Amino acid sequence: MEVNLIFQVAGVGLTVAVIYQLLARAGREDQAMLVSVMGVIIVLMMVVSQAKELLETVKSLFDL
Repeated sequence: MEVNLIFQVAGVGLTVAVIYQLLARAGREDQAMLVSVMGVIIVLMMVVSQAKELLETVKSLFDL
């Protein structure tokens, strides 16, 4: 895995945290929760694609 993935996940996390705080302080807790859920979904999509590549590499390494 690349270091870029770590920075991308951290960037998404920081962005979501800032937006969540802004919305929560403005009294829009429902929208803040949706932002946090979307952040989790985005990060999961990024990690799943990397996990798929990892499994394909292991599969080709052991000729399965």
